[in-house]
Amino acid sequence: MIKKISFSVVLLTFLLFMITSCEKYLDVNKNMDAPAYVDGYLYLAGIIQAYNGMYYDVRATGGLTQMLGTGSYTTFATHYYSAGSDAGGEMWRFVYWLQGMNLENMINQSVKNEEWTLAGIGYAIKAFSWDQMTKHHGELILKDAFVPGLLSHRYDYQDTIYTAVRGWAYKAIEYLEKEDNKSYGTKISGNDYIYGGDKAKWIKFAYGVIVRNLASLSNKTNFTAAYAPELITCANKSLASSLDDATVKTGGGGAAAAQSAYNNFWGTTRVNLSYVYWQHEYAVQVFTGTVPRYDQATSNKIPIAGNTYYPYELAAKQIICDTITTTTTGNYDPRVAVKLATVDDPTYDYMSNINRIKRRKYYGGSFTGTAGPIGTAPSVYGRNASSSTTLDGKGRWLFRDDAPYILMTCAEIKFCLAEAYWKLGQKLEAFTAFKAGVRADLDFTANYISPGTAGKAEGGDKITKTTFTTLASQYAAGPYVDGLAPVDFSLSHIMMQKWIALYPWGAEEAWVDMRKYHYDIAYTGDYPSSGNGWDLSSVTQKWDTDPTKVYKGLYLSPAQVQNRKSAYNTFNGGSPCYRIRPRYNSEYMWNKPSLDLLKPIAGTADNYQTSIPWFAYPGDMPTK
Repeated sequence: MIKKISFSVVLLTFLLFMITSCEKYLDVNKNMDAPAYVDGYLYLAGIIQAYNGMYYDVRATGGLTQMLGTGSYTTFATHYYSAGSDAGGEMWRFVYWLQGMNLENMINQSVKNEEWTLAGIGYAIKAFSWDQMTKHHGELILKDAFVPGLLSHRYDYQDTIYTAVRGWAYKAIEYLEKEDNKSYGTKISGNDYIYGGDKAKWIKFAYGVIVRNLASLSNKTNFTAAYAPELITCANKSLASSLDDATVKTGGGGAAAAQSAYNNFWGTTRVNLSYVYWQHEYAVQVFTGTVPRYDQATSNKIPIAGNTYYPYELAAKQIICDTITTTTTGNYDPRVAVKLATVDDPTYDYMSNINRIKRRKYYGGSFTGTAGPIGTAPSVYGRNASSSTTLDGKGRWLFRDDAPYILMTCAEIKFCLAEAYWKLGQKLEAFTAFKAGVRADLDFTANYISPGTAGKAEGGDKITKTTFTTLASQYAAGPYVDGLAPVDFSLSHIMMQKWIALYPWGAEEAWVDMRKYHYDIAYTGDYPSSGNGWDLSSVTQKWDTDPTKVYKGLYLSPAQVQNRKSAYNTFNGGSPCYRIRPRYNSEYMWNKPSLDLLKPIAGTADNYQTSIPWFAYPGDMPTK
């Protein structure tokens, strides 16, 4: 059962009752739970803690990106979602409601009081949240969002929202760079669970929001002229190392915590992942360097004898690593030992034994079942069973009760920079940014390692930080990073390493990238469509041998290859999913006329989830 809690955004309001006279307590026209004025800093903690809702929605986007399989959010894993549920709508809830007017009040009051630091933090948060929400849902209610007295709210199109996001981010930078003579004491540092009031890091964060926003436009025809230069400028002012990574601190505490929600949504205590989410087979193939070769005549994998672990011929070029060749130093990517789960070494006896670590086996499941093509995917905690706080402890890595929520990393920014340079034809600069991105993600991965106890099946990571760091140095110096021949360096290296860096916390941004490259669907023209990339029963994707294919090994569930060939729900008309519908208990309950006006596919249509968003069009979005 999924447990939710609404975080209070106004702290210590009970003090207001203590100073209320007996004569006034019967005034039924005054809401004593909503004071007329609250100091701006009191909003901050609740606004930030609302970001735990992003992990709620990874249950949807994790399946859409083939990072995770699921036995719970199965309609998302199969690219279909009807307008009859709030599933996938948590971001809508926290941006409009949990942050909502609380964030607006904090910003407006802070500007009026010339509290520039708090105002700047507010605008940075607003820019980040709306950027994420529009990429998730597409069109949003922007201009009508917080207008009092409206009974219906008109939608704004994504090009308008994108401009607003960057405007808010630049406003954040402007305010944060102002001289601020206010004496805050611990009012900001004690309530800022991201950067503790560090203005310099908030400025980098705001630049990072702009980078993320512009990176989603990298497949537009005018990207190099209209967006790439700005992206590069902002990236060079953004997160510089993993020390700048934006994370939301959590209290943890397990069952002893004062509230269950003090624990991370993915930890063992809240029982949200248990054994209904698992690593997808595509994730295992990429992380282990076992992307298979397909016989294009039969569309099947090519069996080979003598290998009981991975019995298929591998693609000639692996993009991330080659863990099958464990004798060659640098071919092994140690992130697999942290980010993915394995049932090997159940009692944590070999966390420092490099040879044993390299020989571990990893299995991925299908879109909606744990059984994969070569074995059974374990839970994210590393057992073929539902989670148990006795055997899995407080969890491992980011799947841990006291793990922070990840919002943005330096690695991600470096890969955005590399992609922009690549599109500009500046391959040397792209390669430099690419290598910096890999190193930043290796650092990021190491930061959250929490090893288990040798000899005990009580949870934790199955590698020590020291051992990981040793292997990480070898990998960074090896043939897939520093040793990669410039002639072999490709856009696939940038985007697939970015996908690895985003696994699985950044599934939202990974889904952005997959959609802007249209899932590597084979088509002619500006964008895929029925009869030009898919039909009702199948999706045709580029073969891995196609040099223009970005995500090597990626095939959607109705694709032409073995272990796929399952048609989408007929409501999709053959198309993959391009957006999540707005929250049901908001828009489909009372704002349907506004949804119905959306173009080119109405928000009330059965196939609205297939409507391609503006960021993924090479030019302007069709209006009819």
